[in-house]
Amino acid sequence: MSHNATDSLLVTAKPDLNDRIAKWLDHLSDERRLSDKTLIAYERDLRQFLRFLTDHLGGAPGIKDIADLRPADFRGFLAQRRRNKVQSRSLARGLAGIRSFLKFLERRGEINAAASDAVRPPRQLRSLPKPVSAKDAIDITSGDLAMETEAWVEARNAAVLTLLYGCGLRISEALSLTGKMAPQPGTKTMRIIGKGRKERIVPILPAVCEAVAHYVKLCPYAISPDGPLFLGARGGPLNPRMIQLSMAKLRGALGLPETATPHALRHSFATHLLAGGGDLRTIQELLGHASLASTQIYTEIDSAHLLAAYDKAHPRR
Repeated sequence: MSHNATDSLLVTAKPDLNDRIAKWLDHLSDERRLSDKTLIAYERDLRQFLRFLTDHLGGAPGIKDIADLRPADFRGFLAQRRRNKVQSRSLARGLAGIRSFLKFLERRGEINAAASDAVRPPRQLRSLPKPVSAKDAIDITSGDLAMETEAWVEARNAAVLTLLYGCGLRISEALSLTGKMAPQPGTKTMRIIGKGRKERIVPILPAVCEAVAHYVKLCPYAISPDGPLFLGARGGPLNPRMIQLSMAKLRGALGLPETATPHALRHSFATHLLAGGGDLRTIQELLGHASLASTQIYTEIDSAHLLAAYDKAHPRR
């Protein structure tokens, strides 16, 4: 996939810098294989930085201007964004995108990126993922609550939610499955294409195979080998919004909080595995996390649950 500098970038950067931006985006897409969503976010964050530099420097910046930047320039950008009520998480992500571009220029021998490295990203208050209990997860994925008017739609929604909880999939990963990728009875593992088009192998529970097989049996449309496994009411690809709406109905029926979302089932998969004795490295591979740090947050959830149980049950509380 090829990327060209957008019109908004062209008015805030000199031609030499626009050329490098286009090459950087191509590099992220073709070599780093980042998702389109990440590319759009990185491009947007860089565009905001270039707009700041245009005002800060009194004109559109070029490569030489980027090379001459000092830590104070980056701090000024972050301060301006903070004044505009941008949250710490977004500020940190934006700084990461800008640094990615500067490192790209540094590898080409065009600048020294040390100035941006000297700036600390904003401190973030990390919120813990909120899994549902094992009992609630089983109730959500059972397909027994008759929340839909058509049995095949009920079976479809249950199959998707079972994949999220039973395999730890993201909703986008479940909906990207094709007909030929559908787990069959007796299937032990399944290949998943995750974030950044990275592949991983996940084990398949019999309950997952059964839920998918039940949906396929009831589905009124032909599921082609190379077409989407999960279909919408008119036979086209299933919109993830339909699964989110299904989860909202289930929340109401089961009396669950707003945090009980489809993605919470993925958190539940990891949390329940860890509580059952699973090791972090294995859970990292199953989730498709690039960094172990992303997986370690589940140890904090487990510790929080243990402390809560201790506070509740200890006789000297």
